[in-house]
Amino acid sequence: MHSLERIGRYRLERPLGTGAFATVWLAHDPELEAPVAVKVLAENWSHRLDVRDRFLSEARLLRRAGSSRVVQVYDIGELPDGRPYFVMEYADGGTLAGLLRDGPLPVPEALALTAQAARAAAALHEAGIVHRDIKPTNVLLHTAPDGTRRVLLADLGLAKSLAQGSVLTLAAGSAGYRPPEQAEPGAGIDERADVYSLGAVGYELVTGSVPGPPGKVVPPARLRPDLGDEVARALLRALEPDRARRWPGAREFAAELDRLAAAPRRERRWLDRVRGRLNAVTLSVAALAAAVVAAAVVTALPHRGGAPDRPRVADASGRVSVQVPAAWDRELRDGGWNPRALGLGAGDEPGLVVADDLARWPDPAAPVDGVFVGLSAHGDVTARVKALTHTGCHYAGGHAFRSADWQGLVRAWSGCPDGGSITESALVPAGGATEPQVYAQLRQRGDGDATDGVLRSLRVR
Repeated sequence: MHSLERIGRYRLERPLGTGAFATVWLAHDPELEAPVAVKVLAENWSHRLDVRDRFLSEARLLRRAGSSRVVQVYDIGELPDGRPYFVMEYADGGTLAGLLRDGPLPVPEALALTAQAARAAAALHEAGIVHRDIKPTNVLLHTAPDGTRRVLLADLGLAKSLAQGSVLTLAAGSAGYRPPEQAEPGAGIDERADVYSLGAVGYELVTGSVPGPPGKVVPPARLRPDLGDEVARALLRALEPDRARRWPGAREFAAELDRLAAAPRRERRWLDRVRGRLNAVTLSVAALAAAVVAAAVVTALPHRGGAPDRPRVADASGRVSVQVPAAWDRELRDGGWNPRALGLGAGDEPGLVVADDLARWPDPAAPVDGVFVGLSAHGDVTARVKALTHTGCHYAGGHAFRSADWQGLVRAWSGCPDGGSITESALVPAGGATEPQVYAQLRQRGDGDATDGVLRSLRVR
């Protein structure tokens, strides 16, 4: 490029992204008085006619789609050195990948966004185009004047006409989002290839993880136990290796996602009732499970330390560890947590949840023995614990806790829907320091109470 300041009439401001074949710039159009995105073919590929043709084909396919759900192309041109460029609609809200930086999204939001992406894919299919590379980085967000977000599909660099689907000879797509028929050279494809990719996008939005290879996808409820059965079934149907068993088209998939996003679920109704009581902050076990960063559930192993009857478990960072009764250490989720679930400042903090059955942890009516422990660097954990209530449980009172290392407040509830009890604790160092703050929740069945023993064993590095 002869100048990094201007392309044609467009004044370049900053690069938005650089890929293997092109760079996309944020630019200003003085005639439209609006921001635009300018995509320029990379200099090292300018001599390759096949790459140049594919680059120009993307612009033509975007124009052919002619949908408000697909990035619009305004102009096309050529630099003095012969490299082509085209000018597109600028999406100011980033991408779905950007939303995932803070972890999985609330389920209704994730479903609604995936449904919008599916309707954008359906618009391509109606124009006779299959995208072949739908993934979070290619799903853009545009902010409307009223503040609402509009989803746009972008990057049609691998897109092809559906009429060519039976004669495509090259494998294409990105690992984790690519259907099996698209990974095999010479396999014909149709719009159901994009349905698979959309299922992978929805899966990642609700779990925070990219799906495994086709046919080896971990059920999403294992990564997010509060996920409803219908949501899991809808996503797994889209991710079927056999395309005959997938949703027949993107529009049908979108309709189901919209229905599920709007449908009241038992967990959501329960949480809404609790949150509405006299402005009390109520932390559901389902909300706490969702706050824990998605990570594979693993068996807690003896090498974690501690006595045989009270094994010690730790989070992934190694900063937080506790000893628990031996029967509790069967499953561990150790990827940290978001204190926003307790009404504190949002962030990614060390934390863990260990239980005899993590699949039961989000269900207040399912008996389970386990403990959650998380650190928080912001806000007043004690004040939040004092405001907690548990619908269906009997408040059994609170007491001050003190050990050689920690001091704080413990509050207890008995007679809960699962027949057991819940304790909520807020701790600070016993030496008078105010940091770190620790939040702990224990769920126990039976008459015993392991709370004080677990808290005395707490270690924070």
